[in-house]
Amino acid sequence: MNIIAWIILGLLAGAIAKAIYPGRQGGGILATLVLGVIGAFIGGTLMTLLRTGTLQLTATSLSIPGVFVAVLGAIIAIWLWYALAGRAA
Repeated sequence: MNIIAWIILGLLAGAIAKAIYPGRQGGGILATLVLGVIGAFIGGTLMTLLRTGTLQLTATSLSIPGVFVAVLGAIIAIWLWYALAGRAA
């Protein structure tokens, strides 16, 4: 996937995940982009694990199902961040 598609997917998935997840998440556009890209990797890896039974680091594509999977992955990433950061504080 080219860099423009990564930027679009990251911004779209990160913004939707931040809107869905309860509470206030800090960060600007760059944090939203990074969250969406991380979500695409988490979601893509989980979908590959569920489909094939093998653990491979993969990312979703820029499509409707791909955005849905990336949003789910970004929500998991937000949850993990708060779970780990909450215990450290």
